[in-house]
Amino acid sequence: MNKKIFTLAVLILLYKPFLYGQATDSIPEKKNNKTTEIISIAIPSAMITYGLISLGDNTIRKVDINVQNSLERSDKFWHTSVDDYIQFAPAVATYSLKLCKIESTHNLLDMTILYGLSNILAGGIVQGTKNITGRVRPDNSNSHSFPSGHTQTAFVAAEFLHQEYKDKSILISIGGYSVATFVGVARVYNNRHWVSDVVAGAGIGILSTKFVYWAYPHFRNKFGKKDQKLHTFFLPGYSNGNLNFAFSHSF
Repeated sequence: MNKKIFTLAVLILLYKPFLYGQATDSIPEKKNNKTTEIISIAIPSAMITYGLISLGDNTIRKVDINVQNSLERSDKFWHTSVDDYIQFAPAVATYSLKLCKIESTHNLLDMTILYGLSNILAGGIVQGTKNITGRVRPDNSNSHSFPSGHTQTAFVAAEFLHQEYKDKSILISIGGYSVATFVGVARVYNNRHWVSDVVAGAGIGILSTKFVYWAYPHFRNKFGKKDQKLHTFFLPGYSNGNLNFAFSHSF
C-alpha cells in the first residue's frame, strides 16, 4: 500500500468525526441529524476495530511493520518528548477560551467533570487493553504498546474542545484535532508506537468522550433538577496507572 495514500486515509478517519458533528448543527431535519450522529460514532468505532484487527497476522499488521521498517531504513525517527506535553494542549485551549469569557456548551464545573470522566473511561480502557494484549513496542522498551495512551489522551482533549466550542467556529475543532493528530504521528516517528496503536488510541479517545457527553445529562439529573446548578462534586481520577480523587465546589 502506498504510504501517502495510507496516511491520507488515516487523516480522513481522524478528522471526519468532528466534521460530521459540525454539519449536524446546520441540518434541521431529524433524519439527517440521526444519520450524522450514527456516522460520528461509527467512524471512531471503525478505528478501534482497525486496531483490534492488527493484533492478528494480517495485512493491517504488515502495514505497521512496513511503516516502521521504512522509517528505520531512511533514518527518519524523531528524538523529541514534545508529545509528552502537547497531548494536553486542546484541553488547555478549552479552559483558556473559557477564562477569556468565550461562552462554551457547559459551565466551568460541568466542563471539568466531563473532561475528568472522559479521561477516566478512556484511560481505563487503554490501560486494561495494554495489560491484556501485551504488544511489544517497536523500540522493544516494554509490552504496553497497544493502544497508544498519549494519542488517547490527546483525542479526549480534542473531542472535549470540539464538544464545548463546535458552535463557535469549526477552526477551533480543526485546531484541536490537528494537535491531537500530530501527537499520534509523533508517537510513530518517535518509534514508540505502531500505526495501528495510534489509530485505536484515537478512536478510544473520541468515542469515550462522546459517550460521556451523551450519558452525563442523565447522570447529572440524579443530583437535582435539570436547571439546578451542581455546587459540589467528588470526582475520581485515573492517570498513568494511579487512582486519585478531586473535590470540586462552586460558590
